[in-house]
Amino acid sequence: MRILVTGTAGFIGNHLALRLLERGDEIIGVDNLNDYYDVNLKKDRLARLADFNAFTDVRLDIADRDGMANLFKQYRPQKVVNLAAQAGVRYSLENPHAYIDSNIVGFMNILEGCRHYGTEHLVYASSSSVYGANESMPFSVHDVVDHPMSLYAASKKANELMAHTYSNLYQLPTTGLRFFTVYGPWGRPDMALFLFTKAILAGEKIDVFNYGKHRRDFTYIDDIVEGVIRTLDHNAQANPDWSGLTPDPGTSKAPWRVYNIGNQSPVELMTYIETLEGLLGKTAEKNLLPLQPGDVPDTYADVEALVTDVGYKPNTSIQVGIERFVSWYREYYRC
Repeated sequence: MRILVTGTAGFIGNHLALRLLERGDEIIGVDNLNDYYDVNLKKDRLARLADFNAFTDVRLDIADRDGMANLFKQYRPQKVVNLAAQAGVRYSLENPHAYIDSNIVGFMNILEGCRHYGTEHLVYASSSSVYGANESMPFSVHDVVDHPMSLYAASKKANELMAHTYSNLYQLPTTGLRFFTVYGPWGRPDMALFLFTKAILAGEKIDVFNYGKHRRDFTYIDDIVEGVIRTLDHNAQANPDWSGLTPDPGTSKAPWRVYNIGNQSPVELMTYIETLEGLLGKTAEKNLLPLQPGDVPDTYADVEALVTDVGYKPNTSIQVGIERFVSWYREYYRC
């Protein structure tokens, strides 16, 4: 089928586009190649897709209202996966306007395109950050998430609300996926694994926030992509048992769903670092720091809903996932 994937030069979007092309789908890929991090890495990701005749590479910012309207008019995608966004919790403290432009205005343009051109299903990136100040573990899609700790988290919660509006008004099936700390080859340079690997190999100190005591539900990229594809192929359905008297935050009487997509096995940051040290054969010099503004101490995904609805089952261990990343990193950077 013809699928629009935004963020195809990004980490998750690139892996997803490659898998969809390999199974025979036609992909319209959109990315603006912004300089939030190394543009050359983004270009090298795109080069992995260039040999597929079924891939169309479009250079466009999703916040460009007219450009996105013309894109939908020209290609009329059957399904859409929106992974283009301004990412990063800490960066949202430095440049909040970037999050409104991309994550709010851009997402609005996606919704309008889907509405007017008959898209069968919209899948979009939400984030575990929406759980904010919640402390009940594991995080469940049936929890209320009204206390975000950063503008990034607030923008992702806003996406879920905006999608619900379009599902309700126009019967557009929409599914939000709350990603939990994705890692793996071709990852983002601003993420912990990338930063740690680079610093350790260079003999530099690594910043370890919350003194290494917080836990993350680290999820390997292949498991994430498998979950996204299974979700994409399973259009969001209305919950016939949904009641406004006892409203379920994770479902709706409209064709709208949100799911956690994680490993369901949180790991303490220090354990994560020790695994990396073992694979690199070097011990990191650590700069222990307090928890940063906007961060949360722990994330832990309850993925039961995704398992039940689409058969999602993550199976990549931290040891295997980090080993694959280190192998890719050494090859890519020749170190």
